[in-house]
Amino acid sequence: MQIYLESLGCRLNAAEIENLARCFVGAGCSVCQDPEIADVIVLNTCAVTQAAAVKSRRRLRVLHRYHPRAQLAVLGCWATEAADRARQLPGVVWVLDNADKMRVVEIITGRIAPPVPWFPGRWGHTRAFLAVQEGCDYACTYCITRILRGRARSRALNDAIADVQDRVAHGAQEIVLTGVSLGAYGQDAGLEDGLALLSEAILHDTDLPRLRLSSVEPWDVTSRLLRLLAHPRFCRQLHLPLQSGSDLVLKRMGRRITTAQYTALVDAARGIAPKVAITTDIITGFPGETEQVFSTSFDFVKQMAFARLHVFPYSEREGTPATRLPGSVPHPVRNARASQMRALGKQLAAEYRAQFVGQVLPVLWERRCSDTGTWQGLTDTYVAVMAPSEADLYNRIVPARLLNVQEETILGAIVVSS
Repeated sequence: MQIYLESLGCRLNAAEIENLARCFVGAGCSVCQDPEIADVIVLNTCAVTQAAAVKSRRRLRVLHRYHPRAQLAVLGCWATEAADRARQLPGVVWVLDNADKMRVVEIITGRIAPPVPWFPGRWGHTRAFLAVQEGCDYACTYCITRILRGRARSRALNDAIADVQDRVAHGAQEIVLTGVSLGAYGQDAGLEDGLALLSEAILHDTDLPRLRLSSVEPWDVTSRLLRLLAHPRFCRQLHLPLQSGSDLVLKRMGRRITTAQYTALVDAARGIAPKVAITTDIITGFPGETEQVFSTSFDFVKQMAFARLHVFPYSEREGTPATRLPGSVPHPVRNARASQMRALGKQLAAEYRAQFVGQVLPVLWERRCSDTGTWQGLTDTYVAVMAPSEADLYNRIVPARLLNVQEETILGAIVVSS
């Protein structure tokens, strides 16, 4: 049986698809990169915004239109939110919500088998995405993910370490820890400072060259975790969702932080690693965001000098408290503000990248453009680098001198050791 797997949305979804690929192979199936030859197409969906839900639905329609022979399996957040609607789509045979989606291999194949080992790039990713946490106990008023994913649960620390060791043994150069509320790792098991404890254990007990964290809520970042930014194998990047640069809006969102506290956190991170990449999420047009409030938020984002912005216009999600808040912002205004914020994000990202020009940095090379012979990779600060080379750099950390900024990447030259 040929299985094609695809993921929309967050890195946790990507980690789940990666694990499912290994399980399908363990059950005797072949995982293909081309849906044209697939017997079954598995889509892990997203519903974090209304646009994400629409994208999930449209992608299923496209997959069926161009590959009508394949049976469709719909997993994840949109399958949880709109199961009945998903079942009505042409070609859909299986709909599994978040509670049951990891049973998809057993349901489709009738077999239960251990996953085969992870190998870099085997299912589309050079870097390994490792889910160590699921669910969320926080109560941000706009968020449907906590409703769809359930309460916070953490993997046992020893199991997570064993998974890291397995991936390192099979060639992993970088592992990205993921979760719905990653910073809450271990809280359900009574661990104090669990994410820092897990990260320290990985760095101490394995030979992993690079450890990176996905999104961490700012109130979960402790001084112990921040100190790891000084470790040479801990990536100098923190994705700290802000959502708004206005204290008024943050309070309405149910966020557990103020702009002053966020500023202190960023200052502390930069005090340890001056060129750390601080990336963030921003929502525009949240209820109560007047033009003046948006201006305050815009100015704060600019002041923070983020390395990257992920910007979303506010999206009403049924069942969330924010839908009952007064002061709704018209959709065209939300979108216009999102455009302004994205333009600022592009400017800030260019300024962040420019500070590395002239430096020599280690780069994990991930892919080669066959038509140009140019390799693409990432620094530990999540800066994209392109460099020509005849050598096979795939899944290797090799230094490059960063020469000049070209749009969203930096053109570099491989540094050959003497």
